[in-house]
Amino acid sequence: MLNDIHKKGYIKVAKLFSMGKKETGLPPGTVVYTGEKKVEAIRISYMDYDEKTFEEKQVNTIEECFPLKETSTVSWINVDGLHEIEVIKKLGEHFNIHPLTQEDVVHVGQRPKYEEFENSLFIVFQMLSFDEESQRIASEQVSLILGQNYVLSLQERPGDCFEVIRDRIRESKGRIRKMGADYLAYILIDAVVDNYFLVLEKMSEKIELLQEGTLASPDAEKLQQIHFLRRELIHLRKSVWPMRELVNGMERSESSLIAASTGIYLRDVYDHTIQIIETVETFRDMVSSMLDIYLSSVSNRMNEVMKVLTIIATIFIPLTFIAGLYGMNFQNMPELEWKYGYGLALLVMLIVAVVMLLYFKRKRWL
Repeated sequence: MLNDIHKKGYIKVAKLFSMGKKETGLPPGTVVYTGEKKVEAIRISYMDYDEKTFEEKQVNTIEECFPLKETSTVSWINVDGLHEIEVIKKLGEHFNIHPLTQEDVVHVGQRPKYEEFENSLFIVFQMLSFDEESQRIASEQVSLILGQNYVLSLQERPGDCFEVIRDRIRESKGRIRKMGADYLAYILIDAVVDNYFLVLEKMSEKIELLQEGTLASPDAEKLQQIHFLRRELIHLRKSVWPMRELVNGMERSESSLIAASTGIYLRDVYDHTIQIIETVETFRDMVSSMLDIYLSSVSNRMNEVMKVLTIIATIFIPLTFIAGLYGMNFQNMPELEWKYGYGLALLVMLIVAVVMLLYFKRKRWL
């Protein structure tokens, strides 16, 4: 059973570290999609707004978004799907995206990072969610490219945690329609970081249930669940830890694309990432302690079994001696021909067993 658990764990860890593998020998800047193969068409949409005007549209070709680069309003162009390389190349050519950045966009499994270029900023991170069906953490790479008056967001697949932001833009709630593209980039990052808290809540529930189950019945299934949680927390840690550097880099940036007023909000996101990191580390300690609890419980159960067997064996030692002594059948043993010898031998054995049990109980060995 344990061998099967270890084999399954090895397979899942191998999948984790092989994620986003690309072909070797390709020149730098080669745009090759490394995610899961997909056949569905990508979805392209945009929002163009300022304090007084708003336009939202889903388009069929990326070329329809090109005029937005020259407008004075803030434009948010979102691409769901990275498997159509030609779309990424056209987007990169029109918005002057560096070839290495284009390569990073389609090379999924990237470590969260922040890079500055002359006319744009590149931000990549992992958007996490909790899959209720598989009870696992699902991750998706999101890339943001911040320009003077636009934000490009490129995601692996449809579905994200940005719908609340879209509603705020549509309804002109808060200050988002009054701010620039840098504020939009901040609020997208903030939405992803806030979604980490939802994932942490689900993980907390799983850890509490597993703790109770491990104390009640430490079996092989609980051990498998502990190892599974450890792998999930490793994945979570790999996604969250670099976010601190990313947000800190944006906050301290001297780029003209990030206004000083936005830096205050980025500082708040930085505080949230620190809080998430501390929570993840606490969860890791809790899961490690659960493994210790499991091993201790198994050891205690084995000790209880060994104690019972030892007491039984100890009680039978004098009984075996008596039975062996009176079972030797020597000719001159006076008790052999006595009428009550057999009954007396059984009575002596019973008395010895009872006395030993009382003694063990008095010593609190039972």
